[in-house]
Amino acid sequence: MKKTKKILVIAVLMVLLGSWLGGMFNTSMYSVSVKKIEFETERGTLSALLYMPKGAGEESKRPVIVTTHGYLNSKEMQDAPAIEMSRRGYIVLALDMYDHGDSRWEDHFEVGEQFSTFWIYSQLDAANYAAQQDYTLKDDNGNAYVAVSGHSMGGFSSLVALYMDEMASLQRGTRNIYTGISVGADYSYASAIASEQDYIAAFGDRTVGMIAGHYDEFFFGKSDDEKTEEEKAVNGTVTYKDFAATASGKMFLGVGDQTESAESEKFYTVESGELVYDGNVVRESQTGQHIIYTPNQTHPWNHFSKTTTGNLIDFYQTAFADAVTADMTNADLSSGNQIWFWKEFFNLIALIGFFLMIVPIVTLLLKAPFLRNSVTEEIDVVRVPQTAFGKSGFWIMVVCSILYPAVFFSTLMDKSASGLKILAVGGGVICAVNLILAVLYFMKKEKGRGTAMIAGAVVSLLAVLNFTLADKVIPLNGSFCEPTTNQIAYWAVSCGLIALIILFMFYGISRKNLGTKAKDYGVRLKGKTIAASFVTALAAVVIVYIVLFVVQAAFGVDFRIWVLAVRTFKPEFLVTALCYLPFFFIYYLINTTALNANCRKRKNGYLIAVLMNIGGLVIWLALQYGLDFARGVSLQPTQALNGILLFALVPCLGIAAVFARRVFDKTNNVWLASFLNTFLFTMISVANTAMFWNMG
Repeated sequence: MKKTKKILVIAVLMVLLGSWLGGMFNTSMYSVSVKKIEFETERGTLSALLYMPKGAGEESKRPVIVTTHGYLNSKEMQDAPAIEMSRRGYIVLALDMYDHGDSRWEDHFEVGEQFSTFWIYSQLDAANYAAQQDYTLKDDNGNAYVAVSGHSMGGFSSLVALYMDEMASLQRGTRNIYTGISVGADYSYASAIASEQDYIAAFGDRTVGMIAGHYDEFFFGKSDDEKTEEEKAVNGTVTYKDFAATASGKMFLGVGDQTESAESEKFYTVESGELVYDGNVVRESQTGQHIIYTPNQTHPWNHFSKTTTGNLIDFYQTAFADAVTADMTNADLSSGNQIWFWKEFFNLIALIGFFLMIVPIVTLLLKAPFLRNSVTEEIDVVRVPQTAFGKSGFWIMVVCSILYPAVFFSTLMDKSASGLKILAVGGGVICAVNLILAVLYFMKKEKGRGTAMIAGAVVSLLAVLNFTLADKVIPLNGSFCEPTTNQIAYWAVSCGLIALIILFMFYGISRKNLGTKAKDYGVRLKGKTIAASFVTALAAVVIVYIVLFVVQAAFGVDFRIWVLAVRTFKPEFLVTALCYLPFFFIYYLINTTALNANCRKRKNGYLIAVLMNIGGLVIWLALQYGLDFARGVSLQPTQALNGILLFALVPCLGIAAVFARRVFDKTNNVWLASFLNTFLFTMISVANTAMFWNMG
């Protein structure tokens, strides 16, 4: 108990120290006020973090930078530009786009319409809000010095905002947006609003930039007309790109198709061309400056990069060269002078402390009168065959368990019809094999082994139904309103069913014969134990989330590193999480059972457990990106978004494996660990992605 309390104290200190220091760097050593704000628009409510340098305000107006995240993310993902530009004296509005983070689209929309809402208007509405504030600098004609920038879908939103603002300014007489730069976004989605030529015309005399990573998973590729036959043979977008050498990139830079290539990180003087609306010229051509930056980065790397942040600093210093006020004494700090990564480092320290708190809190809760019923009597270890053949079979099973989540990853995440058909056929064959083995065992009067085979056959049949009726399992609708959470939940349930088939077959074929009993797996069907475990897990998760909310209120930061974040949430996220809990519970119950059956009281058992959860996925990621950087074409070029989702999923599954083992050792059963992982990681996942609350 003394060790438990010591670990808890260390964890709490890590949370407090990490959050305090993270908050210091977030506010540039308290030289910037960071405040969460919300404002109403004609389309809903937008939430943002307002970075206000000391001295800025109505008496010292400043240029404003509106920066936003990409699909699935939130305003905190814009820490780097927000910190760096605010410490240079700019006012920064770090925005949650509609239906992301704490922002909400007001009107109801149908399934399939979700991509026609959030990104189109978010930056325009935020820029219009910023232009109306008394702290925003304007020129003598009333044009606002406001910049728009965003990553990925936020980049599309920024391009659309520039276009719509120009069109509106023709009637209004003033511009609300002075400049803009997209990060990880070309015209792919924005072309739904206007053509590339129309965008360039609308940019007019503005300074506009694009950051186009060479290894961006989605965008900046050549058009089909530009591709060689070899390039056309590649199906997918996770490949090497050079946007400045494409026809689209050269058009943006105003150099024309005849130029063999254009230079990146160089400002080009560009004639916008006439702005045409409904066949009529509504504004003459103007001369602006355009630039493309092409870092050797992937899509999610952009918003966690000193290079990209330096590009943004350089861009803004050029774009706002005539708008810097005398009070902005740090405006000329070099682009290499950056501190944002210290904020991220201390956020990581707090994040580690957050996870480190959980097991000690569970341990202390187990001392409570009712909650101690979570602990059951000790059980025997699940036995492993000691013959050479039996040992080989065990390790083959472990290796298969490591690999199959990755082998079937793309099929399950995409619900690929061809792949699911193969899995359904395979499930049918395994069902038949289980039934045949069951008959043989019953004929030998080996009832326990026969029963295990029957159970394996039933689970195989469920798996077949899961694969055959995939479109009806966790479909996108008003209840399951998070598209990527649906994908992960389906992958998890499917992997869980496969693991359960392996468990039953391995038990029936070898372990039952070795004297292993069903209870040795830790699945004890005691009502009081299950109830106490449920309450203990819920209490532990509530406690650590209370710590998060307190830290957020006190220091203005949460727990995060790159794409993995434990963030505060509004009540609707909790309602949505309840819809997903049963599906993730299926996975974590089976996962906890499998990990402890195969790893408990084994040498390097924790390492084996972690490998069983993430080993195959880590190999997949290494091959996917290793091949992309080595040869310019990834392992599976069609897996753009799904691969990115693994960057947050993999650490969660690794930590879940440790919790599954550690908590099982304290309770001698699967319930508390299963409930704990379900509650914790469902909430983390649901609160950190796009949620289309008004869809359905």
